[in-house]
Amino acid sequence: MVMKVHGSVLSTAAMRVLIVLNEKGLEFEFVPVDMRAGEHKKEHFLALNPFGQVPAFEDGDLKLFESRAITQYIANVYKDKGTPLVCEGKPMATLGVWMEVEAHQFDPVGSKLQWELLFKPMFGMATDAAVVEENEAKLAKVLDIYEARLSQSKYLGCDCFTLADLHHLPVLTNLMGTHVKKLFDARPKVSAWVADIMARPALAKVLAMRNQQ
Repeated sequence: MVMKVHGSVLSTAAMRVLIVLNEKGLEFEFVPVDMRAGEHKKEHFLALNPFGQVPAFEDGDLKLFESRAITQYIANVYKDKGTPLVCEGKPMATLGVWMEVEAHQFDPVGSKLQWELLFKPMFGMATDAAVVEENEAKLAKVLDIYEARLSQSKYLGCDCFTLADLHHLPVLTNLMGTHVKKLFDARPKVSAWVADIMARPALAKVLAMRNQQ
């Protein structure tokens, strides 16, 4: 039975899962969820994700939600397929640290910035300059730490591309289309890392899906 991803290609969380599936070269069915119509709050979707958020994921009789839990499931269960996205033994502990850093340090700040700079204008809403300024300063501090880490390792988790890097891609892609890009460009190691991971063919496939919507 083919895996199913229920979501919207505009959702950074859904994009995270789609990128992993493409890195693994796995067959899947994408089931669009009309969020503007509130489909994610309807009973049939809540049976897949009781929190009413995308994505929801099915692999046979297994049903999952929360994008990072889904990506870890795919990376571990299908570890012999496509790109290896996790490590064995002690290196996995370091990888786990940087996955947590993405989720708790980078994503909250990056998500606020993309909301203010990208999505608010898209919906005809006014950008809050004070929120942008506050979160730019927070992001700069995070990227200083990334610059130090990437001076020691080619990628965040280890010397190969893993989930720790991949999880950044959806928000990172959105931020590169805003003036916040200057914060990444100003840090040589971070800038090289961004160029490297954003050149992944798996990301290009997901962006092509998004552009078709």
